[in-house]
Amino acid sequence: MVNPCNLWALWLSTVIKVNSQSGDKRLIVVAEDDTSVRNALERLLQLEGYEVVVVKDGVAALDTILQISPDIAVVDVMMPFSDGLSVCRELRHRKNRTPILLLTARAEVSDRVAGLDAGADDYLLKPFSVDELLARVRALLRRNAPSETSGALELADLRLDPISRSVTRGAREVELTKTEFDLLQLLLEQSGVVLSRDYLYEHIWGFDFETNSKSLDVYVGYLRRKIETNGETKLLHTVRGVGYVLKKS
Repeated sequence: MVNPCNLWALWLSTVIKVNSQSGDKRLIVVAEDDTSVRNALERLLQLEGYEVVVVKDGVAALDTILQISPDIAVVDVMMPFSDGLSVCRELRHRKNRTPILLLTARAEVSDRVAGLDAGADDYLLKPFSVDELLARVRALLRRNAPSETSGALELADLRLDPISRSVTRGAREVELTKTEFDLLQLLLEQSGVVLSRDYLYEHIWGFDFETNSKSLDVYVGYLRRKIETNGETKLLHTVRGVGYVLKKS
């Protein structure tokens, strides 16, 4: 019996020939235990102009990311020795902010939430299209680029510094993941303006997510717990049926 994953990898390797435009020489680590998928991803990303380092297990992924500090890591969830979620958790525990795109065949919302909760920046379901993978890689690279905003952003006693990538609420330092920081920065840059869910998905994830995606709700929940604690004034508001706004109560 033919393994469906092998068929998908074969299809992936045949369509990457049309995706050979030159890209930036950014460094990407690919961690995938399936040889055919790993080789296909390596070829695809190299043809796009990226430098690629491939590994086949979670321990090697963790060591490689810590040693070479790539621009982004594409990590499979199910790997030997250490799974993708454990790799994410350990990197974040060590204060490593490398953007991580998780790959998985698990389609349940709870699995996606678990991936984001572990510290991943994005989550892509297998089998995926080449265009979607590349779009999400580009989005993560854009989000990791130096911010064009030079001045600090403030609302009430909430302060965000895009240069040092630090956030404070009064005298309290707020520790955020990269995606949480990017979401807060976008909301602060347009404080008082209601930003739609579609707008936030497009500008944070850079791709048209499925309409029932819970990623945004998960990160809004994380932000609220971090910037509104111990009776602090509510700043992040939900506009039902529309989106979110950051403003004084």
